[in-house]
Amino acid sequence: MRRLVWSLMSVAALALAGCNNSSPSSQGGTDGGDAAQAPAQTNQITGQVTLRDAATVSPNAKLDLTLVDVSTQDAAPLATKTIQPANTLPLSFQLPFNPADVNPAGLYVLKATLVDGDRSYNPPLQTQVLTKGAPTQVNIQLVAEQTQGEKELAAFTSVQKQIGGMKISNGTKLEDKVSRGWQVFREAGEVKFIREEVDYGDKGFNSTDYAYKDGKPWVVVQQKKSSKDAKPSSTERAAWGPDGSLVLKTNEQGGKSSPLSDDEAASLQKQATSILNLATGGKGK
Repeated sequence: MRRLVWSLMSVAALALAGCNNSSPSSQGGTDGGDAAQAPAQTNQITGQVTLRDAATVSPNAKLDLTLVDVSTQDAAPLATKTIQPANTLPLSFQLPFNPADVNPAGLYVLKATLVDGDRSYNPPLQTQVLTKGAPTQVNIQLVAEQTQGEKELAAFTSVQKQIGGMKISNGTKLEDKVSRGWQVFREAGEVKFIREEVDYGDKGFNSTDYAYKDGKPWVVVQQKKSSKDAKPSSTERAAWGPDGSLVLKTNEQGGKSSPLSDDEAASLQKQATSILNLATGGKGK
């Protein structure tokens, strides 16, 4: 009888020890442990935008942000945002998106473009974010791009350097108190360039370079002087794009540059047409 009692007590002790050594999972505590270890899923791209080179942008500047999967052709942006004004740089930003729309296999980039008037600022390289180990917090440096007017002026300067190899003809015209002379530069039978000098006597002297495309005024650079050998008192520049729109209008005077008025630019265009007709006998070529 005593042996039977001791045996029952031993079984009870072993059962109690087994209960005390149970793991949390055996007690139904799995939900809380796994949830605490799960990483939080981000729902926004954050960072700063700066300019690589020091520049001042106006209060009209705006920053466009676009998050897009570039691994898929014509993919719709995952998120977009416009910040305006964007003239206080560095500029911090937050770009929210829906995590459920993210393709883990996609290649996402954050496109940033700062637009101020006719000038744009863009990053020299794409900014990869979000997937494939890329960050969700970035610093983007933007670089100023040439305006359309600056591109036309650079192309004009290139043509200007080549006129020595073109076919050249000359002409003059005497008017009341005005002496006018010009050189016409042709390539493949087409007028590419005209250099004109106009002496107004006591009223000054103008030296003007005209460039043409398809028989139409393209770029005009006019220097105004007190006399032929004097330094320019002002230099006016105007240029027109392929569609005929005015893309450059500047007036440099006293070391400072200011916008040329539309009327003044139109006057330069009219002068370009007039000298072309005069120098070609109305043929335009």
